Formats: sequence, structure tokens, C-alpha cells
Amino acid sequence: MVDSNPRVPPDTVLTRRRALAAGAGVLAAGTAGCLDRVTGGTASGESDASDDGPVVVASFFSFYDFAREIAADTPITVENLVPTGLHGHGWEPNASVTRDIVEADAFVHVGEDFQPWADRAIQTLKDDDVDTALINVREGVELTDLAASLDPEEEGVGQGRGKDPHFWLDPQRAKRSVDNITEGLVDLAPDHEDALRENATTYKTDVLDAIDADYQAIFDRADRKVVQLAAHNAFQYIGVRYGVEMRPLVVNLAASGDVKPSDITRAKETIEENDIRFIGNGVFESRRPAKQLLAETQVEAYFPVTPYAGVREDWVAEDWGYEEIAYNVNMPTFEVVLGNERPEDVGPDGWAEEWRNFE
Repeated sequence: MVDSNPRVPPDTVLTRRRALAAGAGVLAAGTAGCLDRVTGGTASGESDASDDGPVVVASFFSFYDFAREIAADTPITVENLVPTGLHGHGWEPNASVTRDIVEADAFVHVGEDFQPWADRAIQTLKDDDVDTALINVREGVELTDLAASLDPEEEGVGQGRGKDPHFWLDPQRAKRSVDNITEGLVDLAPDHEDALRENATTYKTDVLDAIDADYQAIFDRADRKVVQLAAHNAFQYIGVRYGVEMRPLVVNLAASGDVKPSDITRAKETIEENDIRFIGNGVFESRRPAKQLLAETQVEAYFPVTPYAGVREDWVAEDWGYEEIAYNVNMPTFEVVLGNERPEDVGPDGWAEEWRNFE
């Protein structure tokens, strides 16, 4: 279980995955330029996945990570379809990805109108009467309304539905997706139902509840209630959960959204009105707008935030999942942008040097 003290440097926290890996070896995972996707083996940290067990593919990193945690120590193999270094809904896969889905026993996806390529793949499964099981992680999740600043007519993700799909940033809402994945995996491997349900319960308690408590402690200590992010509109659920106003630079839901002059003007006003010295920048998004704000405002530096939608090559090498990204990337940045700590006082050793105005 992770330490509930958010001031503990993340590299000293014994995460559940690292505890498993200590007895099972290091997870075999693809890196950028080597494999088309990140592969989780048996999800237990072993590299010798059983050829006889069910194969599950996931359309989005966060839910791949949840699935491999739930499937730990079972014959189920879990694979992430999104290539290393890419955002979860900002790419167009080639035909081999659809083939992987067709050949898999189950496809974990985020629900309709979020990843167009996944919607098309699901339609192909239905049209061709393929028996790949569909596991919708969003089923039964209570979504919040789109931010008032977002114009659904200009946005291509979830267009016209009026709801923000990024629910997994709220650890409590993320629990429902863990339940959905668990039910799907139990259907695939009923002989391992007890292990799957125990893993899911442990993950929700030891990981998601702990992350929630640590986030809450960070935001409770903060005097500042406005955060400026040079990122797309993916962080509203953190604001809703912890009572802070998130001001994204890109007001639509797509990470590839263009930054308009009016977006920069609005961000400048927010920075001046709230005496903001540090801002967050999306890890998989352009640095140019953040650099512009750095040059034209009182902002001293930008630091990383991510909606857990993708992984970097070094994160794969360290076997980082949702938990590790929360503690090593997002939490230290929120400590800084909220004014709780100076950059040099948060995160693992060298965090501020690595991430200050990162490229």
C-alpha cells in the first residue's frame, strides 16, 4: 500500500506493483521504436505469458493498467494497443490494430464517442459477427457536465452529449471502471473469479483510495483555488473532486486542439488576477503555449501534468502505471502550482531539475 503522506518522495513509496514485482521479476514491456504497443505479459509482472489463457487488449493506457492489476496471477494476458509516447485519443492506428482486436478474447474500451478508431473497430466486430467480448469501462459511471468554457459544436470528442468523458482522473469514479473490467474478466476466466475479485478489491482500496486521500491532502493544504494549465480540457474531474478551479489553456477535449490568441489572453488574465507563478503543461502536448506564457507573464516555470492517457519510453522502462504517474508526475506538480511547496522541495530527488520547463 502506498504511504498516505503526500510529502513522501514518490521514489521511496512502495507501490503495490513494485511489491509484486519484487517477487516476480520485472514486467516485460515494449518501448518506443521497438513494439507497436505496450504488452503486459500475464499482468502479474511475469514475462512468460501463458499461450493458453485469454488475451485482452485495451484502447487506453489507464484501463490497460487497471486490467493488468486485476488480472495479476491469472492466465489472462493484457495488452495496451496505444503506442508508447502517444496520447490515448490522439492517433489513428493502422489495420494491424483492428486485427489484434479481432483476434483478442476481449476488448477494453472507453465507451462511444471518445476514440473514433475504437468505435470503428467495435462496429467491425459487430458487422462481421466476431465474438470478441466488449468491456465498456464507462458503463454506469456518473459523468459531470462539460466545462462551461467548452463549445460542444467545436469539439469532436463526445460532441453534442454535454458530458466530460475524462472520469478516470477522479479516483472514486475510476473504481467503477475497475468493477466493469473485473466483471468482463470474470466472464472470460470464471475459474479465476476469486483471484480477480480479490485483486480488484485490493487495487481499489490500496491504490485508488490512497491516491484519493493523498490528492485530498494536497488540495486541502492549498490556499490557492485556481490552477492554470497549458493543457487541454482533461482535468475538470480533479477540480470537481477536490474543490479547485482548473483553467485549461485549450478549452476543448482534444489534446491536439489549437491554441487561439483568445486562449492566451484569457490565460494571461488568470495568471495576473491570481498571482500565479507556476503552471502545468501536458506531457504529451505542445510546449509552445507554455513557453509563450513564460516569456510574457510573471510565470517562472511550467511542470508536467497528464490525464494518464499515455506513457513515455522511460515510464515503460520503470513499469509505471496509473499509481506511479499520480505520485511521480501529477501530485508533485499540483503541490507546486497550488503554492504548497517550492519545486525543489517536492517529488523524488532531481524532480524539479528533470521537469522544470521540460522539453
